[in-house]
Amino acid sequence: MRKILAYPLTVLYFLIFGITLLIFHPIQWFCLRVFGYNAHKKSVSILNLVLIWCTYILGTRYTFINKNTIPNDKPLIIVSNHQSMNDIPPIIWYMRRHHPKFVSKIELGKGIPSVSFNLRHGGSVLIDRKDSKQALAAIARLGVYIEKHNRSAVIFPEGTRSRTGEPKKFQTTGLKVLMKNAPSALLVPISINNSWKMLRYGKFPYGIGSHLIFKVHPPIPNTGDPEAIIAQAEELIKKDILPHS
Repeated sequence: MRKILAYPLTVLYFLIFGITLLIFHPIQWFCLRVFGYNAHKKSVSILNLVLIWCTYILGTRYTFINKNTIPNDKPLIIVSNHQSMNDIPPIIWYMRRHHPKFVSKIELGKGIPSVSFNLRHGGSVLIDRKDSKQALAAIARLGVYIEKHNRSAVIFPEGTRSRTGEPKKFQTTGLKVLMKNAPSALLVPISINNSWKMLRYGKFPYGIGSHLIFKVHPPIPNTGDPEAIIAQAEELIKKDILPHS
């Protein structure tokens, strides 16, 4: 019965989701071209809040736990496990004062209203996962960018999303490149739970009634030992990932 109900709700969700992306695409363009970075950044934050609201159609709930005082005057490297594309709007919205930018696969850089525009023009980088030289150079540029502007880079070191919620081993090369090029950045680990349940049936229909939980851990200063810092972040993230159920 739950899956049967998911079909019409998913159709409605996709309709509203698509309309939202189409509406915000020219808004983003106008904000960036006429008013500049700050206006564009605000439009992206609001877009992602609306995308969160869209998932309410599916009965999705969100809990974002952040009991930490995270400075605005330092760059951040936000490190998280990855369970679905639904991980992204809450990070953008709830961490908006830190100006999150993403390491995204190059395929997302064209053809998707709003999303592709923001990835190309909002400070994020697009990497070709088949071209390690290009990918590492792009990640290095992002590190330099956040170091210069005191912004945040978001990276999912598992490399790809977990389809079952079970965490994967971190691939640390990209993270080390970010840390090298943004030496004053704090690492901010985030544990994400239940986002994978949105795709429990595959891409259609979406799972309904999911409760997505995000927990922000205390920031970790870069002490110059990337292996130890990354291991600490990975442990913090994984200890708060709920067992698969």
